[in-house]
Formats: sequence, structure tokens, C-alpha cells
Amino acid sequence: MAGECSEWVSVDSGVPQGSVLGPLLFVCYINGLPDCVKSSIYMYADDTKIIRRVDSVNDRETLQEDLERLDDWSDRWQLKFNANKCMVMHIGRQGVIGKQEYNMRRYGTNEREVLKESEVEKDLGIWVDNKLKFSVHAVKVVNKANQILGMIRRSFTHLDAQTMKLLFCALVRPHLEYGNVVWHPSLRKDTELLESVQHRATRMVPGFSKLSYEERLRKLRLPSLEYRRKRGDMIEVYKYLHGIYSVDCTTLLPLEDRKEGMVTRGHELKLQKRSVNGRLRLNGFGLRTVNRWNLLPQDIVMADTINSFKGRFDAHCKSMMYSLNVSDDTE
Repeated sequence: MAGECSEWVSVDSGVPQGSVLGPLLFVCYINGLPDCVKSSIYMYADDTKIIRRVDSVNDRETLQEDLERLDDWSDRWQLKFNANKCMVMHIGRQGVIGKQEYNMRRYGTNEREVLKESEVEKDLGIWVDNKLKFSVHAVKVVNKANQILGMIRRSFTHLDAQTMKLLFCALVRPHLEYGNVVWHPSLRKDTELLESVQHRATRMVPGFSKLSYEERLRKLRLPSLEYRRKRGDMIEVYKYLHGIYSVDCTTLLPLEDRKEGMVTRGHELKLQKRSVNGRLRLNGFGLRTVNRWNLLPQDIVMADTINSFKGRFDAHCKSMMYSLNVSDDTE
């Protein structure tokens, strides 16, 4: 009952899998793991990543020593790492040092095992390759979404517009949009591949197959996926600038680069875009969003609530809501 506690019980063999207490105790158990390495470490539940820039042999040796420290930690805390499931991903140019091999202790023995190299890995539901591109992720989510569309086609003998829109938004579109602020497609082929799923879904509505894609979207009042990605970017910028959540985002939104007293047209929350080399950097969240955000009117960026911002943004961009070519010029 509420407000009451159970008696203290000694637990010698863990807690039942799937319990509320299990994840909490596991996090407490591994809380000291980051303290034993010198490299940057990122942890989410039992998923641990070590990242280090390797420009010299010393950097390589430090990274290898970190892996050995993890082995020592696992011995001390009786939580063994499985080297067969540990991967190495080399990102960026290798320089004069080239690709290096790293090893960990083989599970259940004292022998060292060379870690396998991987070119593509799935991290928190998003596939990323060693060039920090997401074409593989686009292919996989499109395949998954098409499978669900096929299941919908086989499960329903008749699909009217309202039912099809409801099923698509609830079962299919979340797969295409999960984490897209991070993996936002930069290549036209990836954008068209993602849009092809919605293209196929709208053709499944009786009487819609002969209409153009844009006409089908208008009749269903279903925005294009490209528009929703751009809209989602603006929502995230709004949340950050209005303090809806607090994160260390200075590398993404360079507010500190604005000069005091700088005269700008438009709204008072304009951002200054940094100059970078390479298309990959230009597609990063903190750079691809600046132009569009700076062109928004004052009444939109200064909306009182997030829902008000969404409504004003949609009204402002209604001409491109169902278009496949969503430009950065929103004025």
C-alpha cells in the first residue's frame, strides 16, 4: 500500500529480470566504471563506448591501457566482458599511424583476443558507419517500414483514407522518424528512399493511385517526411533557446559567437553560422538549422508555448507542407 515499506531482505542471487529494481541496482553497480579509464566514455545501461582521438603511438597505447583497466575492473567486480561482442570502429583519416589493433581478455580465460573491426554499428537504435553517414540506417528503417505496410495490406480488406492515415502515423512513420534530428539525411537518394514509403502508403488508399503524390498528401492532410524533419529541427531549436530543457549544446548552437550589439534584421534570437569545411559538418544539427531559424518571423520564435510555436510555424510554411522540395527560404 502507498506509504508503507516492506521488511529488509538479504538478496544473494540478484533480482528477477524485468523488475523495476534491477536497472537501478545495475546502474549503481557499474557507477564507478568511468573512473578507471582516461579516454572519454559513454554509457547507457549495459552499452559502453570508449572514444579517443589517436594521433600518435602514445594515444594508441593509452587506449589499449584503458581496455586493460576495464579487464581489471571486470575481475574485481565479477562482471565479465565478452570480447567477441566488443568491436573497434576507426573514424576519420588514419594519418601516419594507420589503423591499430586492440585486444581484451578472452571471456573466461587469461588469453588476449584481438577485437574485431566494424564498419557499421547500431547505437541506441541508429545505424552509423565509420564515415559518420547514415545511408545504411535509411535502408534498414525503410525495409522495416515496408514490412509493416505489407502487414497492413494483408490485414485489412478495405482501407479508407482516415484508417490508412491513422495506421501509417501510428505504426509506420515512427520507424522513419526515430532519432532523425541526429541522423538527418543529407543525400537526395536517402531522402527519396524515405519518402517512397509514404508514397506507397498513400497509393494504398482506394481512388488515390492516379493522383500525384502532392495531391494525395493534401487530401490526407499528411505533410511530407522532409517537411516534418525540417519542422522537427525548428522545434528542437525553440526548446533549447527557450530553456525547455537544459543541455550542453554550445557546439551545436553557437550562441557565444554572437557579437554584443550586433545589428540584425528579423527576430532577436538570431544565431550566427560558423564556417566549416566539409559537407558532413554542414549537415550537423547546429549548422543546418541556422539559416531556417534566422529567417523565421519574430512572432514565431517568441511564441509563448511549444504548441503555439508549432501552429504558427505550420501556418507560416503551409505552402511547402506537402512539397518534396522544402527550401531554407521560409520568408
